[in-house]
Amino acid sequence: MARQIRRTRRGEIQLRLPEGEQTLLRGVAASTRALLADGDDPALRRLFPPAYDDPELEQEYREMTGGQLAAGRERALQHLEATVDRKVLSEEDADMWLRALNDVRLVLGTRLDVTEDLDWDVRPQDPRAPELALYAYVSWIQEQLVAASA
Repeated sequence: MARQIRRTRRGEIQLRLPEGEQTLLRGVAASTRALLADGDDPALRRLFPPAYDDPELEQEYREMTGGQLAAGRERALQHLEATVDRKVLSEEDADMWLRALNDVRLVLGTRLDVTEDLDWDVRPQDPRAPELALYAYVSWIQEQLVAASA
């Protein structure tokens, strides 16, 4: 597959995402934001891992930082949605994209129970096949963005 994100000679991060992929990324960012707004989905557990073993300390930590952490994640996802049709990203845009793509991957990976031992030889009939393909695609886009940002 041809690279769709690259750094130009002028140092810009150039995007060449087809409209269908822009729509896909916009949709996955929006659905992840909806999960964040709900806040109770078990797929969010890797976005907000426990900081303390003690339940009281953990509750206090969540009350003090939970809103701020969720707001930062939501901003990154909104930014991805708003900028997915651009042809060029700034360094700040790329950073927000990386944050959003990472969150999408964490949610999908948690939902699909993705581990290092996952057998990627998935048959099309497997009910997880569409979401595993989406996980692989988001990972590929993130990989390209990391390479272009380096």
